[in-house]
Amino acid sequence: MVKTDRSMEVVENRHKSLGLSDEQVIEMYRIMLLARRIDERMWLLNRSGKIPFVVSCQGQEAAQVGASFALDRDKDYALPYYRDVGVVLAFGMTTQDLMLQAYAKAEDPNSGGRQMPGHFGQHKNRLVTGSSPVTTQVPHAVGIALAARMEKKDLVSFVTFGEGSSNQGDFHEGANFAGVHKLPVIFMVENNQYAISVPLSKQVACEKISDRAIGYGMPGVTVDGNDPLEVYSAVKEAADRARKGEGPSLIEALTYRLTPHSSDDDDRSYRERDEVDRAKEKDGVLTFASYLRDIGILTEELEKQMNDEISSIIDDATDYAERAPYADADTIYRYVYGEQGGE
Repeated sequence: MVKTDRSMEVVENRHKSLGLSDEQVIEMYRIMLLARRIDERMWLLNRSGKIPFVVSCQGQEAAQVGASFALDRDKDYALPYYRDVGVVLAFGMTTQDLMLQAYAKAEDPNSGGRQMPGHFGQHKNRLVTGSSPVTTQVPHAVGIALAARMEKKDLVSFVTFGEGSSNQGDFHEGANFAGVHKLPVIFMVENNQYAISVPLSKQVACEKISDRAIGYGMPGVTVDGNDPLEVYSAVKEAADRARKGEGPSLIEALTYRLTPHSSDDDDRSYRERDEVDRAKEKDGVLTFASYLRDIGILTEELEKQMNDEISSIIDDATDYAERAPYADADTIYRYVYGEQGGE
């Protein structure tokens, strides 16, 4: 369908009305696409026996990148959960960093090859390490926000987790404490509809995860997690509130996990292929690209250049990580008993 000039103007104003430039939304898309391509490469590496494990971001990149762009990535802290490839890339982690983690090599900035993939942490980019028990990053995020308040630092703490994690005590205790003390923290639930094999309908009784916000005295909003601009708007509003001393916010980004829970999961046992196929039609990577094409800023030439550059970056990072050495056995106690080292 050919758009009129008027309808084109309305579409184009979506990102400009949010204060985002053409260059910024192209960069948002580039990071979303890079996250998707890294994830796809990791599945191939896993299936060929080269890396041991993949926990996927596919389907959730739009929420992750849209949220990250709404923050001050030069001073805010992010406490990502294990699917947040889009968040960590937006905050400054490189493709090579992620590949070193996947191969569990000594140069892995997250843990020196000691931890499973998806346990992101990088001091220089204010990415705080998570742990295998889900939701433990929530009290940590609240603690960072409390420290910022005590030290009178102008920063926001941003923490993500799945909808299943919102049932854990860590979330409720963290949210309650943050609400009581009006701390500058943003809780973002990436609701991908499944807690491993448990569908949303069997996880919670409330209509929306964001409904829980009222119990902790904070605003809660549910947004389309496939639309990075909608997520950006919600997180930007929450960040502005936090910086003004108005306290925390709970954001629920509705997404869908397009892959099995992990490379060790067979999702055919708990969901139909038709359901996954329908979700793919709303895939944020595809719909955001369509938006950028419609307004004329993602041209065929730029798209080809972007895809070629991303392929080259991933190839180089994969080759580097594959050749990189594993940690020496005599470093096994490093980072355990107080020895200084790493980023």
